[in-house]
Formats: sequence, structure tokens, C-alpha cells
Amino acid sequence: MELVILMFFAFIAGFIDAVVGGGGLIQLPAFFLAYPALPAPVIFGSNKFAGFAGTTVAAVRYIRTTSVPWKAVWPAIVTALVFAVVGARLVSLFDKELMKPVVLGLLIAVAIYTFLKKDFGISKKKALDPVTLTVASFSAGALLGLYDGFFGPGTGSFLIVIYVSVFGFDFLNASVSAKLINCATNLAALAWFAWSGQIRYDLAIPAAVCNMGGAYLGARMAVAKGSKFIRVLFLVVVSGMILKFGWDVLYPYFSS
Repeated sequence: MELVILMFFAFIAGFIDAVVGGGGLIQLPAFFLAYPALPAPVIFGSNKFAGFAGTTVAAVRYIRTTSVPWKAVWPAIVTALVFAVVGARLVSLFDKELMKPVVLGLLIAVAIYTFLKKDFGISKKKALDPVTLTVASFSAGALLGLYDGFFGPGTGSFLIVIYVSVFGFDFLNASVSAKLINCATNLAALAWFAWSGQIRYDLAIPAAVCNMGGAYLGARMAVAKGSKFIRVLFLVVVSGMILKFGWDVLYPYFSS
């Protein structure tokens, strides 16, 4: 029964992650709830295996059906990979819990701005010149790679915000770009989990199959329905993330 529950939530996570990111906030808690006795590294590794499978399916689907803005993606992939390693090294030097209030504030600001600015991400804006585009892509990859390596949750959603607000993309192209970068950064983490034997394949493979199914459907709907659909789902997911981080930040004060 636990595996059936996990597979159900893996499908939902794959769908949401393919469109606006944030699927890990659904799938990872599902792993912990279904298998509380498993060591945390094994849960993280198994979750990463399933999530990476879905992310890859979504990325391939986007590449085959949409025009990928590679000039804005490749530099970010390179720097994201490098700075994700840097971020992972910083984990031992700083308290990750300090990030939660900062992330909560950023999410609230993003939600308010997206809700009030009705045309945000609905249509493309004027393209950046080639030099600015390259610099912005390198910078976005470095910033979000560092964040993903150090903290992680919401990386895909923050990437979408950057590609809409800085690059002038609509939500569809921003989602495509974010998914490709996220796919690359996840590869390094997955390789480490596999090398260190921190994956329960009997759980990870069924979850991966369901995550892939959700990711395929999510990417297909995103392409078919376009930026307005993605905008609505983005607001829903960001609102859920605000509730989650708000609980993490405020719970210690209420429980003491």
C-alpha cells in the first residue's frame, strides 16, 4: 500500500514539476511519509532518481515540440553545474535553516508581483542583445546553481521567474529553459547518490515510472495550453511553497 501511495504522489509531482517546478516538495515528503524507517540519504537518493527521470522526460518532450532558446540556456547550464558543487561544499559552513526566512520572503514577493501584474509571463518582451543575454545566462546559472547545491527547494520556480523577468520570456519558454538547466544540475547529485549506494531501486524505479508519466503529461499540457495555463499553475505552486516555508519558519515559535 505504501508503494501505491508513493507512486500516486510521484505522478502528481512529475506533472507539476514539468510545468512550473517544485515537484520535489510533493514527492520527497511522500517518500518520508511512506517509508519513515529508511535512512534520510537513501530517501534523498531514491527521490532524486525518480525526479531526474521525470525531469529528463519533460526536457526531451520540450526539445522535440518547442523552440528552445539555447543561447540563453547553455551558459546557464555550464555555470549552474559548477556552482552547484560550490553550493554543496558550503553546506558544512553555514546553517541551511537561515535560508528559509529569506526564501519565504522571496516567494511572497514573487506571488504578489505575478498576481498583480496580469501580463507577467504571458507574452515575450523585447529580446536582450547577445552580450547581455550571455552575461545574464552565466549569472542566472551561477546564482541558481549555488542555491540548488546549498539549499535546493524551488530552484525550478526561481529559474522561471528569472527567465520571465530578466530575459523577457513568456512562461512557456521560461519553463523550457528552467527544465533543461534543472535537468543538468540534478545529474551531478544523482551520480553521487548512485556511486555511494544511497538509492533503493525497488522503490525508486516504480516512482520514476510514475514521475515520468506525470512529467510527459505535464509537458504536453504546457505546450498545448501555453503561458496562461502555466501562469495559473505557477501561482498555485508558489502559494503552496509559501505555506510550506511559512510553516517551517513559524512552527518553532508556536511549539515552544
